[in-house]
Amino acid sequence: MALPAAGATAAVGLWWGTTVIFGIRSFFLPAPPDIIASFRAQPAYLLRETWATLTETLLGFGIGVAAGLAIAMMLTAWRAVERATFPLLVALNSIPKVAVAPLLVVWLGYGPKPKIVLVVLICFFPIVVSTVAGLTSTPADLGELARSLSASWWQGYFKVRLPWALPQVFVGLKLGVSLAVIGAVVAEISSPNQGLGAVIVLSGSSLDTPLAFAAIVLLALLSIVLFYLIVALERLLLPWARAISA
Repeated sequence: MALPAAGATAAVGLWWGTTVIFGIRSFFLPAPPDIIASFRAQPAYLLRETWATLTETLLGFGIGVAAGLAIAMMLTAWRAVERATFPLLVALNSIPKVAVAPLLVVWLGYGPKPKIVLVVLICFFPIVVSTVAGLTSTPADLGELARSLSASWWQGYFKVRLPWALPQVFVGLKLGVSLAVIGAVVAEISSPNQGLGAVIVLSGSSLDTPLAFAAIVLLALLSIVLFYLIVALERLLLPWARAISA
């Protein structure tokens, strides 16, 4: 914890010193004290919007994880299905999500549904790719060992291939949870009725830059917490993975 804390302290100190030395007005770049003052002026409002963004992120990420794992397992279980559908997934992922966000509002309304759907669209593809990579990278000697022990195809899949793929799966989860926060914010900016993305849009229209930066800092903290929760879960469930990689 010491080195990350030192790095964060140095970055905040450099930011603060830059605003003081060059006399930058808070309208253009607020100093850390300005952001803290903005948060202290409206803590209930900012925490409520943070909760809205967190809820959308977790719901969309949960659906994205379930869909991504199911699709990846289906693709690796039947090679013909992989060859037929993987190009379609790549094409779907290549569509700019910013362009899709307004259409989701038209199709699903102004509630949380379009935001959750956009989170799913953004985060599920990295999960699919990393899981497919893990499931297709099982060493040949492990497969031969399973067959020599008379393991069925399903036993080999779930007792050999899937455990071996779990480190790669967690790579996709760590990437996906960061993208999930981005997806929630993009959706909230397109439909600014709740969430930290809406705070950024509304504070920008009212020229309240410190409030916008307070929302951005909360988004950064939210991403960091979710990322390291996945890291902690990985270390708890896969203690053997670090020993193998070392």
